Amino acid sequence: MSDSALLSHPARLRAANIARTAVCLALLGAVVLVLTVVFGRSGERIAVQMCINVAAVVALCVYCGNTGIVSFGHGAFMAIGAYVSGILTMPAAIQRTALPDLPSFLAGHEMSLWLSLPLVALAGLAFAALSGSAIARLMGASAAIASLGLLIITHSVAVGAREITRGSQTFFGVPRVVDLTLAFGAAVVFIILARLYRESPAGLFARAARDDPDAAAALGINPQQTRFVSWCLSGMMCAVAGALYGHMLGAFSPASFYLSLVFAHVAMMIVGGMASVGGAVTGVIGVTLLQDGVRQFEGGFDLFGIAIPAVFGLTTVSLGLAILLVIWLRPTGLVGSFELGPGAGARLFKNIIRPSDPAPAPTRVKESVLVADGLSKSFAGVKAVTNMSFEAPTGRVTGLIGPNGAGKSTLVNLITRQYHADGGQTRLSDHDLSTVSREDIARAGISRSFQNLRLFQGLTVYENVIVSALAAGHTRRRAAEVALRELQAFDLGAWAATPAQSLPYGARKRLEVARALAQEPVILLLDEPAAGMNPSETDDLADRLVKIRDERGLGILLIDHDLRFVNRLSSWTVVMHRGTLIAQGTPEDVRANPAVIEAYIGRGRTAAAVTKEEENNLKQGVRP
Repeated sequence: MSDSALLSHPARLRAANIARTAVCLALLGAVVLVLTVVFGRSGERIAVQMCINVAAVVALCVYCGNTGIVSFGHGAFMAIGAYVSGILTMPAAIQRTALPDLPSFLAGHEMSLWLSLPLVALAGLAFAALSGSAIARLMGASAAIASLGLLIITHSVAVGAREITRGSQTFFGVPRVVDLTLAFGAAVVFIILARLYRESPAGLFARAARDDPDAAAALGINPQQTRFVSWCLSGMMCAVAGALYGHMLGAFSPASFYLSLVFAHVAMMIVGGMASVGGAVTGVIGVTLLQDGVRQFEGGFDLFGIAIPAVFGLTTVSLGLAILLVIWLRPTGLVGSFELGPGAGARLFKNIIRPSDPAPAPTRVKESVLVADGLSKSFAGVKAVTNMSFEAPTGRVTGLIGPNGAGKSTLVNLITRQYHADGGQTRLSDHDLSTVSREDIARAGISRSFQNLRLFQGLTVYENVIVSALAAGHTRRRAAEVALRELQAFDLGAWAATPAQSLPYGARKRLEVARALAQEPVILLLDEPAAGMNPSETDDLADRLVKIRDERGLGILLIDHDLRFVNRLSSWTVVMHRGTLIAQGTPEDVRANPAVIEAYIGRGRTAAAVTKEEENNLKQGVRP
């Protein structure tokens, strides 16, 4: 049985995820073991630092990997964690000497590291929530620059708050209690947490919004909210990693958490591949071994009898070269976009885990009517849609046709609130949809596909569909059953574990429809679902849509330029031209309408003057 077939079952997919986590842990454990056995005390020191860096970079990857945004601000969380834990655990006698002006509510606690870590996590979470409320509103380069600003502000405050941090001077007296056991244990916990979050509904929502915010919003996912959750979890984890880093050093200053550390962690993440936890672990291991190897030559060496002088900063140069080479040769990092060991877990557990069964077909939807009443929209004074009114009831396929530029896709975007209408109203029976958010449109029972394919390219076929079912409010188990049902309905089960970007074109079009149906909508809006398909693929899609309409009773609003495809499916056709309604009725009545003939064939032509060839072209959607 192929990996894809094995992974088409949710239980086996969970088994594969367990195996992927185990691969990360085994890789880290093997490197730690080799370092300690081969290099003794110096190897143990390297292993401790490597494990703490794994924890920090994995924490960073929780935000960067799941949102696609590179953050330069997570050094701020590490600084907060280190200083909070340092103050809480510092012996009182040293504290009175090192921090004589420390506020009374912070002084004299002398906690153990284990007692301080929950408080560190809370401090990190509070700071993340405060800063994330602004940064989560941003995307791409704007968010990256804002995170860098956060780092600079935090560094400046740490330098200025002398009573608490000793300013730019060394903050000493922190108990050095982090040994290899604790560092490795922390790395293991962080890897497991990051993997659990990545595969959780919240993690899937974040990765979907990362790949396509508009498509995610059409499923009811709030992209800003997903970025905020990822930022908060990542910041909290980074604060804990910072505390461990501080207790490993024993003495540090604000500069210890500034640009050099941030650059190193971002480089490790990019080298390994920031889209996966395995990439973060691989990047830390590779960069650590590279830098420690290069450091042996930083003080000068002999090469074939030639004395090479000391070159200080050689480790930084080597790190920069490593980034350039990886970006050049493998832009997605050493591991790439997907986790290590994709099918191992499925093979390991296939005999002991009972696979889930597909969900039965959903009950027929209640009778409802989608009503567009006087919808209008202009862009920079150009009227794209003007006073459009029509109805699309359940149990019927309503065709929406018109020449290129007629405004059909704009109308769908108005119905789904991707655009805000200048005037008019949209209702689903008695539910006014004109004032709700675009995320709430999906929850109201309207799902859609897009004119241009809008799949979540970084997710597998199965993940594309289950994320839709989860966004509809299903439990994880129910969502898995719904996903399997839709994959089978569109003959996609064999590709369940395949990245969406690797599918053939026809399968991608079917996947987008399957993803929309996983929401179990009342009304399904299909924007050119057969565009680019060959005739056999178009006929196959038509058969599947007819079956779904008959079984589930949902309403379908169908946009397509293939009039043969539309006429086969629809019993009522709405025709747009230049943003306005020019005709509606049965397909036979619409084909004979003079306004429709003029829009498709040319001005001044009447039904009697249309040749037989032109009539056939009109039926089949062929233009002269």
